[in-house]
Amino acid sequence: MAAAVELFATRGYHATTTRDIATAAGMSPAALYVHFPAKSAVLFAISRHGHERTLKLVQTTVAKHPDPVDAMRTLVEQFVAWHAKRHVIARVVQHELTALAPEDFEVVRELRRTTENLVRDLITHGVEAGVFTVPDVRTAARAVLSLGIDVARWYSPTSRPAPEVLGKQYAELVLSMLGYTS
Repeated sequence: MAAAVELFATRGYHATTTRDIATAAGMSPAALYVHFPAKSAVLFAISRHGHERTLKLVQTTVAKHPDPVDAMRTLVEQFVAWHAKRHVIARVVQHELTALAPEDFEVVRELRRTTENLVRDLITHGVEAGVFTVPDVRTAARAVLSLGIDVARWYSPTSRPAPEVLGKQYAELVLSMLGYTS
């Protein structure tokens, strides 16, 4: 899977062959089929795993932080740092969705929907608590997630600031965007 991630990130899913993946992984093309029945199965495994990790991050953060401001700050810090540190895999997970088979895309879409709903619920909780003021919670949730996801598009090993610092900066921007004033 690591070889596929690197190739999908640099060449794109459609320009990568199973032979390319097998060669990069140091195995024969036939050996790849022992683990995955097709190239599409490799992409699905990568995408599903990445989205499951994201969902777990959101679930854990929301469960650990009952205060909506603390939860949002921590969530954005971690979400952005993850997309920066793992920008290669994040790029594949987030930007090769259209290459997924329809039934695989449905699985990933449900993971994305659950993640977005948790973020939406967190923002709603903040609005109800009087700490966030947003005209449209759904749009705000999508904006929060989009900011973090986009980091994978431009971040590289030479980018600055460091992932953790970037996460803190984005968290402050998000809290401002949500209308929080300390």
